[in-house]
Amino acid sequence: MTDLERLWDDVPVGPAPTDRILRAARREQRSWHRPLLRSTGTVLALGALAAAFVAGTSVSDGPPEPPGSPGAGGAGGAVAEFSGALVAAGSCEALLEHYVDAGQELVGPWGWEQMWPAIAAEGAIRRDGAQRLRAPVAADYSAKASRATSSETGTNVQEAGVDEPDLVKTDGEVLYRYAAGRLTSYDVTGPEVERIGSVALSGTDDAEILLADDIVVVVGEDRVVTVDVADPATMAPRTQLDLTSPVVTARQHGGDVRLIVSTGLPELDFVEPNRRRGITLAEARRRNRAVVADTTIADWLPRASLDRGPEEQLSDCADVAIPSTPAPLGTTTVLGFAADDLPARDVTGIAADASTTYSSPDRLYLATAGGWGGWGGWPCPTCSSRIITTESDGTTQVFDLELDGIGTRYAGAGRVDGAVRDRWAMDEVGGVLRLALSPTTATGRGNAVVTLRREGDELLEVGRLDGIAPREDITAVRWFDDLAVLVTFRQVDPLHTIDLSDPARPRMLGELKIPGFSAYLHPLGERRMLGIGEGPVPGPRASRGWGAQAGLFDVTDLTDVRRLDTVDYPSGSYAGVARDPRQLAWLPGIRTVVTVVARGRAGYVSVLRLADGRMRNEMVLAERGRDLDAVRLVPLAGNRVVLVTDADASYLDLAGPPAAE
Repeated sequence: MTDLERLWDDVPVGPAPTDRILRAARREQRSWHRPLLRSTGTVLALGALAAAFVAGTSVSDGPPEPPGSPGAGGAGGAVAEFSGALVAAGSCEALLEHYVDAGQELVGPWGWEQMWPAIAAEGAIRRDGAQRLRAPVAADYSAKASRATSSETGTNVQEAGVDEPDLVKTDGEVLYRYAAGRLTSYDVTGPEVERIGSVALSGTDDAEILLADDIVVVVGEDRVVTVDVADPATMAPRTQLDLTSPVVTARQHGGDVRLIVSTGLPELDFVEPNRRRGITLAEARRRNRAVVADTTIADWLPRASLDRGPEEQLSDCADVAIPSTPAPLGTTTVLGFAADDLPARDVTGIAADASTTYSSPDRLYLATAGGWGGWGGWPCPTCSSRIITTESDGTTQVFDLELDGIGTRYAGAGRVDGAVRDRWAMDEVGGVLRLALSPTTATGRGNAVVTLRREGDELLEVGRLDGIAPREDITAVRWFDDLAVLVTFRQVDPLHTIDLSDPARPRMLGELKIPGFSAYLHPLGERRMLGIGEGPVPGPRASRGWGAQAGLFDVTDLTDVRRLDTVDYPSGSYAGVARDPRQLAWLPGIRTVVTVVARGRAGYVSVLRLADGRMRNEMVLAERGRDLDAVRLVPLAGNRVVLVTDADASYLDLAGPPAAE
């Protein structure tokens, strides 16, 4: 008997049993522990069967449920195409049943069990940019043609061709800065930076911006506003979208913008054990399970209001897919729209907490973050209030989505042993997804690099390198076409180079151990790479602590990487780029790096000039106070840089002869 026949036998014959068939499949798959994916044929057959029922096929004489009726998918739109690791909900009833079934397994006498604040790997626009430029690796393992540049709008981003939100954007002539609920424009074509105009946007104090032609998109935690900036002197708001769930990040491809919206477990009126009131542990658990059972679909899905109109469900139930294997409970919604047409939007959702986001020019990858199982007592400076559970089987699920205009379409999914710490641990090139994985209960104590390739609707593991730096944490990752550079840390800073030219056989090329660690890596041309992080202060004061540190590396021979020079900053200082990669700019024309270094309440710009394998450092005071994270360094044509602080914008003086190497 086939899996499909057995599942069918478990369901009484009657009106189209779509929901019960899919539910039976999900219940069976909850018993699986660590397979990459369930038998594709079975799940595809179930998906096809469900689609046929939704379209009106029935095994009884009863009429099919009409589109738009209660329990149907939203307003009657076409059912989204999901298969394999994701199954279309088909109806709001089926989707709610999934949430309730899974939610009741997580609830206990005190409500949601094993709660930790959600780790904001991206954060609600948490200033998380940085650039990744790929360098082809020649046969002699020389890093050739690696040249990192900012996006066209001046932000140091992770992926070339994919822009990210920031506090500052420019088109090369006008610079736009967002601070304290106000968008301000500046002329950056003359000898001085001159203010042009300003507009207040209420309710979006903690927000960042994207720039697409004559539109600035202001992205807040729960509000998006588009602003017409065709005339920078008279900027005018156009459209506003308010959300009931937080935006964790955004990405821009040309004139198209995508928001990743994360809806965690709902805040419900749970009871707690109370001896005086006669509420035992068992009674509290029973009541709390009943509270979950009484939830509605509105408790689980995000809602939105356009231009202060009535709140409506952001997505149709039919546009939300249910994972066919266990995943952290929640809802991740991808909202796509053209910057100049926010009302006409495309929505795709996954009934799972999979908000760790990496985007290439034509793909979007969402990964679950449940593999961490908590932080083991380490501080969490970027925690948000969104609720998630830490229970995990030590695996990470990755969902592969194709991009087409403003549309986002499900392509495939896979599961790997290990944890994806954040988006910097993800990369895709030539159709191969590469992951840097931290250890979990499903792995040994070492880190790993894994390669996956999509076949049909499956992301299949094709290569894996395990046992990298046991008992050490990954602090930085940089990807190139055929190369990965990992920095791990415990007491010293091992820098690992990994050959990825054959995705099926990742192999270690070399390792360099030096004191301290790099939290951010930036390629500086064909032979050099910059690492910025922390290290022990040299000299007699070494026992007094650590400070920020910049290291210049020679990567000509990837089997023998060498550190050529270091710049050591005072004890107690920290590098801003280690927390926010957008606090760095690289000017290859004059071989100069500008980056933010802070100590106490003072922020400085460190101007690092490269020449003959050495770095010459100059420090320029940029800001005093609590807003050091708002400092930005925006590169312009002609090797000019605009220094933007929380209160002002001005040119940074970089006078001096160009350095040559």
